[in-house]
Amino acid sequence: MSTSNYTGSARLLVILASLVVIMAGIKAASNILIPFLLSVFIAIMCNPLVERAAQYRIPKVVAIVLIIGLFVGSGMTLAGLIGNSLNELSALMPVYKAQLTTKFSGLIDKLADYNINISSSILMEYLNPSAAMGFAANMLSSFGGIMANMFLIIITVVFMLFEAPSIPRKLHLALKDPEMKIERIDRFLLSVNRYIAIKTWVSLLTGCLVSLMLWIAGLDFFILWGVLAFLFNYIPNIGSIIAAVPAVLLAFVQFDPTMALFIGAGYMAINTVIGNMVEPRFLGKGLGLSTLVVFLSLIFWGWLLGTVGMLLSVPLTMIIKIALETSEGGKWLSVMLGDAEEAAQRVPVSPAMESIDTKE
Repeated sequence: MSTSNYTGSARLLVILASLVVIMAGIKAASNILIPFLLSVFIAIMCNPLVERAAQYRIPKVVAIVLIIGLFVGSGMTLAGLIGNSLNELSALMPVYKAQLTTKFSGLIDKLADYNINISSSILMEYLNPSAAMGFAANMLSSFGGIMANMFLIIITVVFMLFEAPSIPRKLHLALKDPEMKIERIDRFLLSVNRYIAIKTWVSLLTGCLVSLMLWIAGLDFFILWGVLAFLFNYIPNIGSIIAAVPAVLLAFVQFDPTMALFIGAGYMAINTVIGNMVEPRFLGKGLGLSTLVVFLSLIFWGWLLGTVGMLLSVPLTMIIKIALETSEGGKWLSVMLGDAEEAAQRVPVSPAMESIDTKE
């Protein structure tokens, strides 16, 4: 083995070992990192409102106090509604299970006519409504631990809002760019700010539409499922599907398969309109991440930071992607994280590839 190959292998091992140590440190410090990340998340959502208030010559202190007060009031009201709904759902879970057993008894009898004998206990073990609805309840309950740090989060958000105007300049100075010429930093700040702000309003619209649809249908706990749709809309690709499962299953238990089908179709219609028409209209072409990378980042950040990591998987991945773009040694990985259109812009197609495409 040559010296250069040995050096390259050693460097790769050092990089991988460093990544393992960093991930272990992040996971060990998740109790501290999660409130901090939520503070950044909330500050990014609130900062456009503070800037809009400054246009109307409202003092910054007054604007921040009003916005934080509105946020805390809305959060406490929502937390109360979710808590009451979760308690009622837990109390009614045995009733729903009994109703589901009754609905499947007819199916078991029909299968027995065709000499297909299935035990009702085995069927209920795999078709237990408490599994899906309990999963949703646990996801919402996981935010209860975050509420214990709410005071720390709010104080951090307040300081971040006061420091927000100076953060871009500090980043430029920290990266030795006093003349503010590094466009990647500005593009990163604008992209993440814009993504989180627009995604929040789109998710809020999704949650309101879901709650309205379920209220019209007469489904129990329609506010709870609307909040679930709002939160899971931050999770790309599969979030909307996960949010729909408990409500559709409850519709099957509470009503009949036809109503469950209609509610499932309603979820699909809302997510199709929001995801394919409303969201692209404001987000444009997105943040340049591959669809596979978005899905894998969802799994990775969910494992590393739990539910909050899943909600913030796209912004966190964008931070890594932009950081890699500024590094000579990390540009190749940044290209791998990007989408096909970005790769086509960076790497021109060779004549040989063009001839292959022509032959095909």
